Amino acid sequence: MKIFRNALYRRHDARLEMYRGRLVPCHETPARLDHVLAELARRPVGTLLEPLPQPDLGAALAAIHAPRYLDFLAGAWDEWVALDPANAQTDILPAVWPVRGFRADLLPESFAARIGLFSFDAGSPIMAGTWAAAREGAACARSAALSVAGGERAAFALTRPPGHHAGPDFFGGYCFLNNAALAAQTLREQGAARVAVLDVDYHHGNGTQTIFYGRDDVLTVSLHGDPRTEYPFFLGHADERGEGAGLGANLNLPLPRGTTVETWFEALEAGLAAVAAHRAEALVVALGVDTFEGDPISGFRLRADDYLRLGERLARAGLPVVLTMEGGYAVAEVGINVVNVLEGFEAAAG
Repeated sequence: MKIFRNALYRRHDARLEMYRGRLVPCHETPARLDHVLAELARRPVGTLLEPLPQPDLGAALAAIHAPRYLDFLAGAWDEWVALDPANAQTDILPAVWPVRGFRADLLPESFAARIGLFSFDAGSPIMAGTWAAAREGAACARSAALSVAGGERAAFALTRPPGHHAGPDFFGGYCFLNNAALAAQTLREQGAARVAVLDVDYHHGNGTQTIFYGRDDVLTVSLHGDPRTEYPFFLGHADERGEGAGLGANLNLPLPRGTTVETWFEALEAGLAAVAAHRAEALVVALGVDTFEGDPISGFRLRADDYLRLGERLARAGLPVVLTMEGGYAVAEVGINVVNVLEGFEAAAG
C-alpha cells in the first residue's frame, strides 16, 4: 500500500481549544501521527511517500471549497499578526457567529467577524503553520486518490489536521480542508462514474455530508455517535438523506454512546450494503479510530483487534480504496489501531 505522509504535520501545533466551556490543551496534537509513524516503523505495511507534485491543487480544492473560504484560510495568520504583533503569541479562536436569521452572504471587513463566519466551533485553533499543514495534507489525499485512479488497489493519506468536519466554507472539529471529499472528487474527475465515502470516525462527517448533499454521484455514509448527544450535534440524523439530485445518496447510521463491537459491525455492514447498492466504482474511507474503547472524547467500545477486522472487511468490499486519516485521541494507541486497519486490509486483499 502506498502511504502518502504529510511531512509538515508538526507545523499545526495549537495551544488551547475551547472544550465544554473551558480552555484546555488541544486533543488533536502532532503526537497522534508520531505514534502512527512509530508503529509503521515496527510493522511496515506500505511504502512511505511524499505527496505527488500538484500544481493544480488550488483548483482541485476550489472544486469542493468556496474560494473566499480558501482565501481566508491562506491569509488568516498573516492578517491576525498584522492586526497586532503581540497576536503572534496566541492562536486564533472565533468568538462570534452568524446564527439563524443573520446574513452570511456579505464578507465582513472585521477579522473577528470573518473568523466566525467561516467556523462552527471554538475548538479548532488556527496558528502560524495551520494552512501549510492542512494544504500539504490535502496534497497527500489527492496523491492517494490519483494513485488509486491510476491502478493501485489502495492508498492511505497519513496526515493531520484531519478533514471530515470541514465543509464548503467552514472549519471546525480540528478540520480545515476536507481530505476525504477531495479524494472523492479527484476519483470522480479521474473517471469513476460513482464514488462512495464511508466515514467510520466516532463523530459525524458533517463537512463531507454538506459538500455532497445535493449530488448523486458521490454517496456519503457515516457511522457515528448519535448527534442528539454527540459532537458535532447539528447534523448526522438518520432522516438526512440528501436533497435534490442527491436525495437518497446520504446515509447516516447514528449509534448511541456505549455501542458494542457487535452492533457497530452490524452498522458497518449496512453501510457497505449501501455502497454496493450505489454501484460505487471506488471507495473513500474517512478513517477515524476514536471508536476505540479508551478514547477520551468518544464513547464506542472497539478494541485493538477489531481494527484488524475492520481492515479485512474493507478489503472484502472489493473496491479500490483511498483511506484518509481522521480522528483518534487515545494517543498512545492511535498508531496500533491505524496500522491494524492497514494490516488487516493488506492481509485480506492479498
